[in-house]
Amino acid sequence: MSVFKKIVYLEEFQKDLKKLKKRFRTLDDDLITFIKAQLKLFHKINLDNQGIVEIAGLGIEYPKIYKARKFACRSLKGTGSRSGIRIIYAYYPDLDKIEFIEIYYKGDKEKEDRERILKYYKD
Repeated sequence: MSVFKKIVYLEEFQKDLKKLKKRFRTLDDDLITFIKAQLKLFHKINLDNQGIVEIAGLGIEYPKIYKARKFACRSLKGTGSRSGIRIIYAYYPDLDKIEFIEIYYKGDKEKEDRERILKYYKD
């Protein structure tokens, strides 16, 4: 049984993931663990470990857009949840739906692609 009713991977997210998987081979499994643990704790059990933050200043009321700052990647040994991998996603609580927007490695780029977020969610 899935943790959420629906999980969507936007096309650009899939491209980001494909590129990163060449460097970090465990990302597929790590992403499944992230959904089952971190996202479940934050959105279903309301347990906040400061690893997920809402992105402010986008002007988007619905859905809420979040950045996951704590993402454990086994390919980055010794870093634990401070691997430097960031995930941007939207959460629709009424639909129980997660929509993955962007994944990136902080060593490659500093911040999320706000233009991409606004392209999908701005009225």
